[in-house]
Parts: sequence; structure tokens; C-alpha cells
Amino acid sequence: MSSSLAALAALAQRLRDLHHEEAPLILPNAWDVASAVMVERVGAKAVATSSSAMAASLGYPDGEVMPADDMFAAIGRIAAAVSLPVTADIEGGYGLSAGEIVERLIAAGAVGMNIEDTDRTDGAEALVSADRQAERIAAIRAAADAAGVPLVINARIDIFLRGDGTATERMAEAIDRGRRYLSAGADAIFPIWLTDAELIGQIVHQAAAPVNVLLRPGAPSIAELSALGVRRISVGGGLARHALLVAESVARQLLAGDSTAFADVGEG
Repeated sequence: MSSSLAALAALAQRLRDLHHEEAPLILPNAWDVASAVMVERVGAKAVATSSSAMAASLGYPDGEVMPADDMFAAIGRIAAAVSLPVTADIEGGYGLSAGEIVERLIAAGAVGMNIEDTDRTDGAEALVSADRQAERIAAIRAAADAAGVPLVINARIDIFLRGDGTATERMAEAIDRGRRYLSAGADAIFPIWLTDAELIGQIVHQAAAPVNVLLRPGAPSIAELSALGVRRISVGGGLARHALLVAESVARQLLAGDSTAFADVGEG
């Protein structure tokens, strides 16, 4: 194994280990080099990218509209700028094969990924069958292991985002999908959009593996999620939205003739 692959393999193992520490892994998702460097500077233990924020920064809407080449190039710039493990949100995989996904992530310097079970190939957004997604995860795991970099796979479950049925039915589907994805080789599962504390606790118990929860309006606090046994907490495009809201507020003040915001923070 080359020294570069060995270094990436070590980062992948570090990222995997972070999912099993006493405190949950908190990920303030980055979208470019500046935000990634800031996340590292404030003490994050890993850098996760946000597909929605990255796409917006490059002039595209979310949902695999951004060209894959642009996405992997941005991931590469981020990974080159930080010393932390980088895990990349690659949405549904941009139509790439398992081997291509692994090859391009490793080339970019990433050691983990989010892969979601939504299919956008025909322009619509539909859930991939659990069997098909499990097969895809198994293929990614096999390709990563063969490449010598055991990428950390965070399998996103989209049933609460766009699934049908009652809450009970969707919960049963989420648990079934989680078990299938973990059996196929995923390291963690991500039931996105789930905010009910009781249901989160049930998934944590049933999964017996790291669970990722997205912080969004209505979600439990970090302390509550930690008490429920959640091992990974992320914010998606939330940090980018906060940054833009602050920048917008300061820009409005400036255009109104108020320059006080630049007395301490400005060019220099």
C-alpha cells in the first residue's frame, strides 16, 4: 500500500472510531475551503460537507444538479486544506458505479460518505427499493475494501422525507432499511428529517449501530440526542444558511449607511 493510501486508511479508521466515543460526533457541515478551515480551527474532530450548501456556493440547486466533477473538485480542495478526516455528502451517487464513487472519493482525499436512498435518474425523487440500495452499499463497501481505504459509509434513510404511509409504517420501514444497510456494510444510518425523540430512541435501540440525526427545527437538543444514544449529529446546509443570514444583515446595515460592523472586522 502506498503511503498516501495508508494515510487515508488511517484517517478512515479515525473517522470510524469517532462514531464510538463517549460523546457524539458533532459535524458543523462545511461547503468550501474557508468554512472547512474554520470548522477545523474551532475544534471539530472531522469535516463533513453539505451537498446543498456546496451546490449553492457553485451556483446550482440541491438534488444532484451540480456536475459531479465540480463536487469532487470541491471535496478535493477541502480535504487538501485540512488535516481532519473528511466525509463527503454525495447525495445518491450522481449515477456513478460503486467503483467510480470509491475511486473518486479516494482521489479527492475523502474517507467517508453520505449515500442516500433517493433515486433522481428520471428527474423525479423516489425512494430506491431497500434491496437495491443494500446491494449498492455492499458494492461500495467491497470496492472500498479492495482499494485499501475502508471508507466510512453513512447510509441516509429518506423514508421520513418522502416516504408514504402512516408514521408507524414509515418507522417500521426505516428500521428495516437501517438493518439492511448495516448488514450490507454501512457503518452508520441517517434517518433524515426524523425529529421525534421517542422514535429516534427506538431507531438507536433497534439499529445497535451509530445513528446520525440532523439538527433542524423541532429536533431534540444535542444533550437530549446524546442521552438517547445518538452517535453523530450534523446540520446539513444549516451552518451555511446562518453564515449568509449574518452576511445579509451586515450588508443591509452597510447599505443603510451604518459601517460599525466593519470597525473590528474588515479588510486588513
